[in-house]
Amino acid sequence: MIAGVRYSHTNIIARDWRALAEFYVALFGCTPVPPERDYAGPELEAGTGVAGAALKGIHLRLPGHGPGGPTLEIYTYAQHAEGPVPAVNRPGLAHIAFEVFSVEQARREVIEAGGGAVGEVVTLTTAIGTRVTWCYMTDPEGNVIELQTWG
Repeated sequence: MIAGVRYSHTNIIARDWRALAEFYVALFGCTPVPPERDYAGPELEAGTGVAGAALKGIHLRLPGHGPGGPTLEIYTYAQHAEGPVPAVNRPGLAHIAFEVFSVEQARREVIEAGGGAVGEVVTLTTAIGTRVTWCYMTDPEGNVIELQTWG
């Protein structure tokens, strides 16, 4: 195992980092971790492999993990590379998940805030009998979110 390893953050590249950050703050209780980021220059170009790279954004502390917990990093690049629409079954990083008290209520709130539904709310039972109620949603920019309740 790598010495000193600790999970740090997940990154989303947004078209509008401020609007997307507000979505996660308002709906999931994420909290901004100052300072806002504003990077450009040769080091960023070298690190990203993107010529002329410039980005702005912020880290949001994820709920339920305290002041040292992981963050959701939301950045906007000055220039975007277009890609495929996110899909729940595409290999690679597929979604982020939030545990909620009521999947149905959280689903309504995501839709009211500009997100969308991918599938329906379902309940599965694990091999040991634990039940999980969940659904996939999208944030306003199309990134996939899972809402889940265990028990």
